[in-house]
Amino acid sequence: MEGSKGAKLTAKTIKWISPLFQAAAFLLALSFTTLILLAVGAPPGQAYLNILKGAFGNTNSIANVLVVWAPLLLTTVGVLITFSAGLWNIGVEGQVTLGAIFTTWVLRLLQESALPPWLIILLAMLAGMLGGALWAALAGALKTFGGVNEIFGGLGLNFVATALTLWLIFGPWKRPGTGSMSGTLPFPETLWLPTLSGLRLSPWALGLALLAVVVVYLMLRGTRFGLRLKAVGKNMRAAYLLGVPTWQHMMASFLLCGLLAGLAGALQVTAVYHRLIPSISSGYGFLGLLVAMLVNYQAVWAVPVALFFAALNIGSIQLPIVLRLDSSLAGVLQGLLVLSVLLVEGARQQIMKRLRLSDESAPVEERP
Repeated sequence: MEGSKGAKLTAKTIKWISPLFQAAAFLLALSFTTLILLAVGAPPGQAYLNILKGAFGNTNSIANVLVVWAPLLLTTVGVLITFSAGLWNIGVEGQVTLGAIFTTWVLRLLQESALPPWLIILLAMLAGMLGGALWAALAGALKTFGGVNEIFGGLGLNFVATALTLWLIFGPWKRPGTGSMSGTLPFPETLWLPTLSGLRLSPWALGLALLAVVVVYLMLRGTRFGLRLKAVGKNMRAAYLLGVPTWQHMMASFLLCGLLAGLAGALQVTAVYHRLIPSISSGYGFLGLLVAMLVNYQAVWAVPVALFFAALNIGSIQLPIVLRLDSSLAGVLQGLLVLSVLLVEGARQQIMKRLRLSDESAPVEERP
């Protein structure tokens, strides 16, 4: 009985101390970035203000933030699935790219057919999801059956996906006459996902991204599959001994992540660029990895954290215009934020470990 009371005390301590550590990580990252700005002679306050204005200064800016937010949410919650299985799906960037390639292929194939535009778009987006899943399955097979670490396999497949995109743009799908870094020919407006009047934002893209967050949250939190996935991630051998089909769950996590990454690529084609371009993934795969690390396996937190990163991406465009600073400062802040979280998380775990040890070593009559 006394031991359970001690456990309750520890749980309460964790509940109120964890947000303090998260805030400390953000302040640490902000401090590092401020020092960098001071080192280059830029006023930190003005730089941060310009980022905020660039992201939320007007309706168009807010819409652009949400345009980035939708695919970033998809890659983030996709990566959370593989994280839960103890896997680092670094290849999510290539899975976004393959999703865009498959989407472009179906749109090119059906754009002159008699099918209604909405059906063509639907088929193209389903093809994009299939493309992402197939590319993820390849990374999963290399890991599961070939013994290739998913980090190295994923990075290698990312390069292959990029090379395939360039070959298609400058080869079979090139513009009439010659290939161009601007990508393939744009598709007719009838094959674009509908957007809000005067803005680049598609409510369909936003709705699909938020739906994905809800589905992944419920799957990881309240289903038998999610529980088994976490068991595999915590201790694969123990899960196997308890009867959990481990390699099947690992492959399933890759496939589900690939589906969502492929959908992100499909949205890039149908809702944003309306064609295939060399950098169609826009780095959302790698950025999704950073967001997933920050939210610590909690899908519900992916929504605000991904929004923060999307705002940094859009807001930083103002830095070279107003202060003549490189827009890569946003990337510096993002990297420092992740580094700070890792440092603070390490400190938090050590403190909580000592609290638990002191609670367990206290005499029974002294414990609360």
